[in-house]
Amino acid sequence: QVQLVESGGGSVQLGGSLTPSCQASGFSADHYGIGWFRQAPGKEREGVSCISTFDGSTSYADSVKGRFIVSRDNIKNIVYLQMNDLTPEDTAVYYCAAGVQPTVRFRICAFPLGAALFAAWGQGTRVAVAS
Repeated sequence: QVQLVESGGGSVQLGGSLTPSCQASGFSADHYGIGWFRQAPGKEREGVSCISTFDGSTSYADSVKGRFIVSRDNIKNIVYLQMNDLTPEDTAVYYCAAGVQPTVRFRICAFPLGAALFAAWGQGTRVAVAS
């Protein structure tokens, strides 16, 4: 079964950067999307970014466009979320999640991300941004 392990969270000052990563394993030979979600205290879980293994396309929430970049190391099977110009509003637990893309037309990475489409989840990594 698919396993995901996040790492690379931490504490930074306003305007700082972090690049958490998601180590994936156990995938079958099919298409899928790797999504990044976050959940802050008292707030709903929010899709942040997504990358598709079909064509390498990426997508982002409006709140992080221009600041975050998602990428993938296809050999090591690691997905990275480069986060720049962080603000306290970015403070949250960040999760990576994998969802199968059963057909080419199925746009699992379309925003807003549907959390229910992602069956496998990591344990999360905490990101705290001080003001």
